[in-house]
Amino acid sequence: MINIQTLNKIAAIGTDKFDKNTFAVCDTCDAPDAIMVRSAKLHDMEFKDNLLAIARAGAGVNNIPVERCAEEGIVVFNTPGANANAVKELALCALLLASRKITEAAAWAASLKGTPDAPKTVEGGKAKFAGPEILGKTLGIIGLGAIGGKIANAAVALGMKVIGYDPYLSINAALNLDPAVSVTADINDIYKNSDYISIHVPYTPDTKNSIDVEQIAMMKDGVRLINLARGELINSEAVIKAIKDGKVAKYVTDFADDVVLGEENVIVLPHLGASTGESEDNCAVMAADELMDYIERGTIKNSVNFPNAELAKTGDALVCVLHKNTPALISQITSAVSAKGANIENLVNKSKKDWAYTMLDVTGDVDADAILAIDGVVKVRVL
Repeated sequence: MINIQTLNKIAAIGTDKFDKNTFAVCDTCDAPDAIMVRSAKLHDMEFKDNLLAIARAGAGVNNIPVERCAEEGIVVFNTPGANANAVKELALCALLLASRKITEAAAWAASLKGTPDAPKTVEGGKAKFAGPEILGKTLGIIGLGAIGGKIANAAVALGMKVIGYDPYLSINAALNLDPAVSVTADINDIYKNSDYISIHVPYTPDTKNSIDVEQIAMMKDGVRLINLARGELINSEAVIKAIKDGKVAKYVTDFADDVVLGEENVIVLPHLGASTGESEDNCAVMAADELMDYIERGTIKNSVNFPNAELAKTGDALVCVLHKNTPALISQITSAVSAKGANIENLVNKSKKDWAYTMLDVTGDVDADAILAIDGVVKVRVL
């Protein structure tokens, strides 16, 4: 029996996909073969040798020690795009929240309960909550992946001008963009020309404080900022100072910290980006599919630490090898397979930065220990 441990509540529509004759889903396992997780932090968790994979039911993997997992031969998956529509809808809401002082107006109206002639008071006081329309305004989007692309297209449909920046824009993502979206190769075009800016990139050491004092200085006076990606992407102190200086008109963020909480012209949401039933279902289903594909067929798709790869099994065994991306390793692997007299029918090798994945369709016997003994190989599975 293959044990799948869930470290957070995972939607049943996902966990129900596992064949109960092969898989056992449990909240606590002494030695799980795979883990499904949402927000639980795994950095201090010790992994057993039999752990094959971790699937994050969401896009960000900051709660997972990705590089340590690679070194231990554990494939880490995420679910890109599964929550994209949920975040897109919240981003459209954020555009309006950033414009019309809606939350402030609602709070003021609620405070009038029990006062005499509230309707008249409302009519007399509504002017202080006026704000601009988004029609005809320019939205700058940093990151045009699954989420950013959807927001760009929706904003065009709402009559906005859209400038997008993404140095890693895939062909597929580009093809799905509305032709009206202007894609720039210079991120400074976003800062200099946008009335609204929304950021949608992964958080890494390189993207920390992507929007800081220098970037804000280039922006239009009265710019409105939206951050539904990761709190660390925007320097909170810099934004608060810019708001107090009159440079930034509004900041809507999905990430609370003590710097932004309670500040005027800042709307802090409690990480609602993917908090829809549909999003949680989509993420759970995708995570379950990824784990089953890898465990049963060796197929890797949507891994953050190893490359995508798949190979059909036509011989006696499918040999799946996770290893470092170093010269001459493939020849050592094939030699180890051939040493036992096995014949390699087909072979696939893919790499992703420092790590690689080799799959061999083999006829004959395979000595997995001999392959694992090769320097740089971290995991061998024979299916």
